Amino acid sequence: MRTYVGHQQAVSAEDFVELALGTPVELWLGAEGETDEERAARLDAARDILADPEYSNLPDDVARIAAEVIEAHAPELFNVVPLASPARRRRSSRKGVAA
Repeated sequence: MRTYVGHQQAVSAEDFVELALGTPVELWLGAEGETDEERAARLDAARDILADPEYSNLPDDVARIAAEVIEAHAPELFNVVPLASPARRRRSSRKGVAA
């Protein structure tokens, strides 16, 4: 099965997210080993994008996409197996007179 976002084919999960958001994922998450200077430039670019009216819905889009992914994969994500509860010990009542 092929997945398309608009007229672009997404061949991986990363492609899908990038096409859905309209920006590369690394812009928001960073890249391993980036320098402080690269991080500052990346965050500055991200702020500029968020200020652009074209991307005013980006935070809502991210939340929507995350909710859709969670909903689609909920059985695997929340595959919770209840743990057996320990047997309750009953206290024996001692009735009688102490000697």
